[in-house]
Amino acid sequence: MQVDTPRIACSLDQLIAGATHRTAVRTADARSGASFERLSIDGESYFLKILSADTDWIMRVTGNTTNWEFKVWKAGIYQRTPSVVDHAIVGMALEGEGPTARLSMLMTDRSSDLVPPGDGMLPLEHHLGFIDHMATLHASFLGWHDDIGLQDLARRFLFFSPELIAAELEVDEVPHTVAVADRGWALLAERAPRLNDLVREIHRDPDQLAEAMRTTPMTFVPGDWKLGNVGRRTDGRTVLLDWAYPGEAPPCWDLTWYLALNRARVPMSKQATIETYRDRLEHHGVDTTGWWERQLGLAFVGMAATFAWEKAVGDHDELAWWESAALAGASWLG
Repeated sequence: MQVDTPRIACSLDQLIAGATHRTAVRTADARSGASFERLSIDGESYFLKILSADTDWIMRVTGNTTNWEFKVWKAGIYQRTPSVVDHAIVGMALEGEGPTARLSMLMTDRSSDLVPPGDGMLPLEHHLGFIDHMATLHASFLGWHDDIGLQDLARRFLFFSPELIAAELEVDEVPHTVAVADRGWALLAERAPRLNDLVREIHRDPDQLAEAMRTTPMTFVPGDWKLGNVGRRTDGRTVLLDWAYPGEAPPCWDLTWYLALNRARVPMSKQATIETYRDRLEHHGVDTTGWWERQLGLAFVGMAATFAWEKAVGDHDELAWWESAALAGASWLG
């Protein structure tokens, strides 16, 4: 099945017409409430994801009530992605409107190419490839402006904020990640009070950080470079699935997200990875003179506002590293 222009079906049935061997799948990394199936069409293996804000708590806390991935697909952004990144999408169908709408996403089955679950260290070659291809994607979209209504930059810093997860703590079955975030915010105030004060300031007024970031170059970001979404094809291309938080953001946003969520499996230090990414940006034609340090520092602040709770439930060294990076980065807010 070849896709050159966005294939949009009127319904799930139309999207997967002719499908056989439909099997429900529970992926090791799936935590949102979406449903997944593996199926066959014309003898080829595909993967189906179905989601709605009604059942997907991540869509609710991020404010995704308009199906951002569908908007990206309809706008042709997936098709403009550099060839070194394989998004695997072959078609989508959106049924209904608003928070109750159901989005179905049909993908080529890339499960054999994905990073295996667990705590094993990434091969260095794979890590370097991911960073290079991240830089390639960012360089290709540098200067891109969101005019289709994707994830708002200021809202990114509120992803797991206490105020936004409060409603999810009241449901009968609280998502595990939400419960850990709630515990982490309480621990942060005890373990890193200065970082906690900074994070709470950003939660109270996220626009101040967003405005500071916008004084630096922006690009299109898929938004979720966690290893559960990433893989490597046999030809060296990077598989990047689940563009759940797409939009206009600093290139360093995806970079610091990658560092925050994948730290246990990355075979290089954070600093070495940062330097490698900057080098690859430069290699792909982006002049980082005059803005790099500012954007990176502000991205550390934003990532702390998003994930400091996760660091607070972890080891001392990791929390201390992010506290130091975010407090230093806060100097660029003034």
